[in-house]
Amino acid sequence: MDRPPVGTSTQVGSHEAVVIRPFAEGHSVAELTRLLHRAYASHAAAGRTFFASYQSVEDTAHRAGQGECWLAFQAGRLVGSVTVAAPYDVPEGYPAPARVGSFWQLAVDPAYQGTGLGQRLLALAEDRIAALGFAQVVIDTSAEAVELVDWYRRRGYRAVGSWRWAVTNYESVVLLKELAPGGSGW
Repeated sequence: MDRPPVGTSTQVGSHEAVVIRPFAEGHSVAELTRLLHRAYASHAAAGRTFFASYQSVEDTAHRAGQGECWLAFQAGRLVGSVTVAAPYDVPEGYPAPARVGSFWQLAVDPAYQGTGLGQRLLALAEDRIAALGFAQVVIDTSAEAVELVDWYRRRGYRAVGSWRWAVTNYESVVLLKELAPGGSGW
């Protein structure tokens, strides 16, 4: 699949162009935290307390600082985000290989959900992990979020185990995907 270079604009649904670029000085961690809260609010309303649905600004800064944080803007408004880490330091006992990449804080503003922006951010995360020399990506999400688990499965992820984080109220399904060497040139 051909993808535009990072920092370029593309149309997303009927919205104006969306530009994705790395988090940089001048970007607001508070604004990113508000985006995360909005993006994960429907999960919280369904009783699944994703950490991103309530994390503090300090937590957001810490998590974003653990990898490459990418932000999606439309007309200057923050509408999406993902943080990529490769290598990912898997916790002891976590059901995944030791030498993998991962991503977190994949978030799309509710007004942009269903437009393809989430897929675009996912592709960016996978491409960055592959470009950094990792052949696999591991993530986890609520096993109760069936629609989200299915979304990842349709994109090549397979369940490899389960995990329980202290900051959530659910059992997570751990998902793994094999990546193409070198990424796809995002």
